[in-house]
Amino acid sequence: MTSTAAKEHAAPAATPETAPPVWRRKDLLDLETLTRDELVMALDQAAGFKEISTRSIKKAPALRGKVVLTLFYEPSTRTRTSFSLAAQRLSADVVEIAQEASSAKKGESLVDTARNLQAMGVDLIVVRHQQAGAPALLARSLDACVINAGDGTHEHPTQGLLDIFTMREKFKDLAGKRVALVGDITHSRVARSNIWGLKKLGAEVGVVGPKTLIPGALKDLGVNIHYHLDEVLEHYDVFNILRIQLERQASGLFPGMREYHLRYGIDERRLARMRKGVLIMHPGPINRGVEITPGVADGKHSVILEQVTNGLAVRMAVLYLCQGAKELPRDAK
Repeated sequence: MTSTAAKEHAAPAATPETAPPVWRRKDLLDLETLTRDELVMALDQAAGFKEISTRSIKKAPALRGKVVLTLFYEPSTRTRTSFSLAAQRLSADVVEIAQEASSAKKGESLVDTARNLQAMGVDLIVVRHQQAGAPALLARSLDACVINAGDGTHEHPTQGLLDIFTMREKFKDLAGKRVALVGDITHSRVARSNIWGLKKLGAEVGVVGPKTLIPGALKDLGVNIHYHLDEVLEHYDVFNILRIQLERQASGLFPGMREYHLRYGIDERRLARMRKGVLIMHPGPINRGVEITPGVADGKHSVILEQVTNGLAVRMAVLYLCQGAKELPRDAK
């Protein structure tokens, strides 16, 4: 083939319209402000990283020489461990600090704590805080990447991403799929992240629970609101069941746990009425016998442990993308 002919058969050069999207955020604070392209980019990157967990040596060098700090002002098992393992699998050094072991006990502010740790060479800070907006405050104050691991009742973006990643693995395309979030919606940062992410991917989203635990403002987001679980069992493809967060609630929002289970608990009887290929999800921790029975939590429709596995890949992707954006040339950001 002549050089002229080769040029004619060559793929066209990438233009600003055809070039692949580039992740430009050094921080992940929420799913509300992510574009659809950014959301898909994070999910696709996670799919690539999931393969690492199947290797005999579960390591990649992507963050070698970087330091990841987990700064948790609230209790956590899954999220904190998942972020630590994700950082280690990308070959980063990991430092873990909980509130009870930090200088916050001596009155130091969150920003001062983070600035001092950044001065020691920390590159990425994963923060969980009881106050909504705390990660955003840090992101404005630091050069280090800041990743929100849950802030008050605002958002939990990586949990939203891993939930959506799990649904996407099962259904491929989420456009037109119907997803119900069941339980304590008012106090759930997981619900908010799910709603923002799923709506961007074209899913129909509904919330189910007592009137006292569902904010009416969700209607403005195009979310279906249901107060009677038994009326919608056949309608949804996914039921993502949320924990009753007694630690965040005022008293008297519902009569009691037994009453709640009778009206909103997912048991084998209700499961039998759902669609044939329904997915049962739960972000954990599970209150067995309250929001879900053991038989459903451990049954064939449950993908709860798959959510945990997928969380590792999602958090690897987020750490990798945010650090990469931080290192982009200034004129490329």
